[in-house]
Amino acid sequence: MESQQQNGPIFISENIEITVHNPLVSEGSSKSYILEDPSKFNLLFLLSPEIHLKTYDCDTPFIFKKYQYILHYSIKKNKAELWTDNEENMKYVHIQLHYKYISNLINPSSNTEASEILEKMLQNNFIFLQKSTHPNMTVEMHIILKEILTYYKKGVMQKLFIEAKIIKLLILIFEQFNEKNNLETASKTPEMIKQFIDENYHRNIKAEEIGKLIGINQNLIRKEFKAEYHTTINHYISELRMLKARKLITDKDIMIKEIAIECGYEYLQNFTRAFKKKFGVSPESLRNNK
Repeated sequence: MESQQQNGPIFISENIEITVHNPLVSEGSSKSYILEDPSKFNLLFLLSPEIHLKTYDCDTPFIFKKYQYILHYSIKKNKAELWTDNEENMKYVHIQLHYKYISNLINPSSNTEASEILEKMLQNNFIFLQKSTHPNMTVEMHIILKEILTYYKKGVMQKLFIEAKIIKLLILIFEQFNEKNNLETASKTPEMIKQFIDENYHRNIKAEEIGKLIGINQNLIRKEFKAEYHTTINHYISELRMLKARKLITDKDIMIKEIAIECGYEYLQNFTRAFKKKFGVSPESLRNNK
């Protein structure tokens, strides 16, 4: 994720409060505090390395690597302390979710699964993926945070947008913790990249964008993806687009230009050129010969 320029509260409603800690000037050994309360859940995304977090209910401070996160609940009012001895500015996003909002969202009385999810949140079972491993942000989490921090509209539109993104974040967290035999995120980088491409190949995505979103050098991303799948990112994107295009060509009701746009091509001539290179015939010829 690219370094964000905001510093301070960026959104406050009756259910959600979002604050960005990103001081513009290095403070050396910097410290900050967050207020914890039984009426709120605290979701922290750590965007710089070696951040320490001390809470009253844990004798040993947590130590986070860059791009890890924590979902924490305090059974009483408490001031949690965050600090770093690193020369890099301490950057994190703090999202407070009111208890009633989460309870209404999950509706624990509706079924056993919902009840268990809320209970796990209250018992802080979502802090670790494994006994001593903090959860790492996924590609989707990076994207959602970036969207939240760069959204420019205010009022009702902002409220609806933020709530939708928070729900998606919670879904991703629950899904991540429901996975069995989790491996370190670093070892799953190629899989994360592939999943991101599978869901976004119709957009103009590049290795540079993926690298910025997950905080990994774009050259390393290209290298790991090719080592795992024996093809380049660009070639894989092109293959997905062409396979979808060939499938859509058989539908007489869809215009060729619409297919080009659907498959991620802004200009029809670029789509036609790529299609002919792949299949040896133009989209029009393939359709007419069907």
